[in-house]
Amino acid sequence: MPNTVKFNADYPDITKSKELYERALKVQTPVTQTLAKGPGQYTKGVSPVYIRRGKGSHVWDVDGNEFIDYNSAIGPISLGYAYPVVDEAIKRQLEDGITFSMMHPLEVEVSELLHEIIPNAEAVKIAKTGADVCSAAIRLARAFTGREKIFCCGYHGWHDWYIGITSRNAGIPEAIQNMTYTFEYNDINSIKAALDDTVAALILEPFIFEAPKPGFLQQLADVCRENGTLLIFDEMWTGFRIALGGAQEYFNVKPDMAVYSKACANGMPIAFLTGRADVMELLNSKVFSYTTFGGEALSLAACMATIHELRDKNVPQYLDEKGALLKDGYNQIAIEAGMDIYTRCIGYNCRSMVTFTPEAGNGLEVKALMQQEMIKRGILWGGFHNMNFSHSDEDIQYTLSAYRDVMPIMKAAISSGNVKQYLKGEPLEPVFRKVSDYNIKPKTA
Repeated sequence: MPNTVKFNADYPDITKSKELYERALKVQTPVTQTLAKGPGQYTKGVSPVYIRRGKGSHVWDVDGNEFIDYNSAIGPISLGYAYPVVDEAIKRQLEDGITFSMMHPLEVEVSELLHEIIPNAEAVKIAKTGADVCSAAIRLARAFTGREKIFCCGYHGWHDWYIGITSRNAGIPEAIQNMTYTFEYNDINSIKAALDDTVAALILEPFIFEAPKPGFLQQLADVCRENGTLLIFDEMWTGFRIALGGAQEYFNVKPDMAVYSKACANGMPIAFLTGRADVMELLNSKVFSYTTFGGEALSLAACMATIHELRDKNVPQYLDEKGALLKDGYNQIAIEAGMDIYTRCIGYNCRSMVTFTPEAGNGLEVKALMQQEMIKRGILWGGFHNMNFSHSDEDIQYTLSAYRDVMPIMKAAISSGNVKQYLKGEPLEPVFRKVSDYNIKPKTA
C-alpha cells in the first residue's frame, strides 16, 4: 500500500485516546489485556493509547493518526493487517458458523498441515493461547516423567508454574514457586551440572535476540535425552517466522514437544502443542487439557489460509531479506552518526531489536525519547522490528530516513547527560520479566 505517513511538525493529537483511557480507568482493572500493549510501554502524553484499525503494515489510532507499525500486534500479524486472503477465509467460514456441538473438519485439516511442516509434530493439540499450550506441555512432561522440577529460559505466559519466578508472583503458593528454576541461555555447562533425576522438563525460547552458540541447541537436546528430561521449544516468536517449521527446522534440532501461536493465524487466537506420539498419547487418558473454544472454526480457517500463504509466498525468506535492510540500515546510521557506542540493532532479521548501552543513560528514558520522536514521524515504535509480509521497501526506506533524522536528537540528549529534559511525556515503565538472576544449582554430591 502507498506510504502516506510523513514527518510531522508536531506530535500527534491524541485527544480521543486520552478520553478513552480516562473512561477505562473508571471501569477496567487492569486497563490493558496485554502488558506489552499497555500505556506503560509507550510515552504517556505523546503516544496514542488506542488503535482503531489496520491495513497492511499501517495502523490508524482513534484520533485518525496513521503510523507504520513494527509491533505487528506483538507478534500475531505475520502477513499484514486485514490481509485479504485470510479475511476471505474467515468470512467464508462465518457463513457456516463459528463454533459447534461437535468437532469440525478444520481441526483435522489444520493438524494434518502442521504434521506436514513441523518436524516434531507426530501429534498435534489445538488450543487458544500460548500460555495454555505451555502449561499443557509442562503438565504432560510431569506426567510422562513422574518428576516435578522445571528449568526455563524466556517468557512462557501467565500461569502459576512460570510466573512464580517473576516479581509478579503474588497469589502463587511457595511450593509451586519452588518447582521452577531459571537458567542462562547458551550456558550448557551450568545446565549439565544442574540436571538431575528430579527435572521433568527444560523449556526455552530457541532464541530471543541472542543467537545460540554453535551446537548449543543440539547439546541441550542430547543432555536432556540422557537425563530423561523432556525438551520443550517455546516457538511463539520463532514459529512460522525464522522458518515455516520454526526454529526446530531452522537449526535442525527436534525437541520432544514444541508450542506455537502468534504468527500462524495472522491475528486470530489459536495455539498448538506438537510433540512425540508417546508423550502426547497421555492426553487421551491421564492428562486433562481441554477448552470449549479449542475447535473454534474462524481461527482454524484463518490458520489454514495463513500457513498456505506463508508457504506459497515463501514469507520467512521475505521477512529475512526485508528485516536485514532495516537492521543493517539502522546500524549503519548509528555508525555514521557516531552513535554506535550507544546503540545498535540486534537479533535475527525477522525480529530485531534496537538496544542502548548503559553508557547512554537511563534505559527507559532513552527508549522513551526514541519512541516519542519516531511516533512524531509516523512510526509506531516499541523498540522492535517484528516484520510482516506487508512491510514494503517504501516503509523500510521511510523508517530509515526517520532514524537518520532522529539520531542527532538522541546524540544531543545523551551527550547532555539529561535525557529526561528532552521528553514531552513520561518515561516508560519497566516490565516484570525475569531474565537474569539465574537460580539453578549444581547437583550436590
